[in-house]
Amino acid sequence: MNYNEVTSVLYRIFAVGALALIALAVIESAANVFRYTVIREAYRPGRLVEFASMSAVIAMALLLRQIREELHKRA
Repeated sequence: MNYNEVTSVLYRIFAVGALALIALAVIESAANVFRYTVIREAYRPGRLVEFASMSAVIAMALLLRQIREELHKRA
């Protein structure tokens, strides 16, 4: 595996993780409306969104790095 493949896999992992955390936050918020909980109040939905945004920033940084490397190859 070369460097580009590793960053591509990491980008996908962080992007899917961010989407999963957002989905979990939405489900938890909906469950809280009906006085239920999905994750037993380990984290509040807002905290899950914070984690998702951190993961999304890392995913964007990896994607921008890949784009920059591709542009350097073409130049």
